[in-house]
Amino acid sequence: MPDWLIERGIGETRAALVEDGRIIEARILVDGTTRAGTRVTARFKSLGPPAIAEAAGEEFLLPKGARGDSEGAAIVIEVTRESIPGTEHWKRPRAIVTDEPAREAPLLAGEAVPFPSPSDPLAAAGWLDLIEDARNGIVRFPGGELRIEPTAAMTLIDVDGYLPAEELAVAGATEAARAIRRLDIGGSIGIDLPSSGNKAARQQAAAAIDAALPQPFERTAVNGFGFVQIVRPRLRASLVELARDRAAFEGRALLRRAAFDKPGAMRLVAHPAVIKLLEARSDWTAELARQVGGAVELRADASLPMSGAYAEKA
Repeated sequence: MPDWLIERGIGETRAALVEDGRIIEARILVDGTTRAGTRVTARFKSLGPPAIAEAAGEEFLLPKGARGDSEGAAIVIEVTRESIPGTEHWKRPRAIVTDEPAREAPLLAGEAVPFPSPSDPLAAAGWLDLIEDARNGIVRFPGGELRIEPTAAMTLIDVDGYLPAEELAVAGATEAARAIRRLDIGGSIGIDLPSSGNKAARQQAAAAIDAALPQPFERTAVNGFGFVQIVRPRLRASLVELARDRAAFEGRALLRRAAFDKPGAMRLVAHPAVIKLLEARSDWTAELARQVGGAVELRADASLPMSGAYAEKA
């Protein structure tokens, strides 16, 4: 059976489901995010539409409404979807009103791995490749590649390559399903496969999705233009969406790399946007200093890409 490896890092908790030495499913849980499944005491801020509740300064959309309560009334809500990166109002976390008592979200069961550790089991299972896939939105496979693009309506996955169309459709459907799972993509997902007039080939591509993507999900048939839509539960931002918040994503990734560097004082060199974020999160750099046993300095370098940050000896 595959095992979850859970690594409590700086600014985030990383979880990877590993099977045969490779990551088949992953999650990044950002510190400060109210987890799906959490129940909190809140107050109605607006009866809507849309209905909004507020708890500890955070607003939650209530798509199912307010059940007749008055504004300002105390209620308990259960978070059904965590916040999604971006400023659009519909990306605020979602919740429902509940009669159940407040509680923390249930913990993900798995093996806690030391951080940092000499062996780095997440990296051994392909964590760095996973982060690169999330960062670029590109997943390559023999004979083709996926291009993953989050939009306001859905996450779109374009399949392209040099294999014969029907073969590419089946291979692309399999790899798209695997990428959906690995990158924690939920909600409405559209996969654009090569067009095929062969109904049997389209059915084979659909069967490949069913074989590679665990339930629960719903999907349409693959139409003659090669398009298939999948709907999965959406509890949190996907890794691809988290990577869109570039400075925060790259800052946390840099802290992870630096924590595995040689102990002692170090200097983090990064794009100015990443340095600005780290300067604002002195608690993160203080934790890194504790882990490496030395002071941590910061230096901005505008010539570096966001993903080009590195640590050097101070």
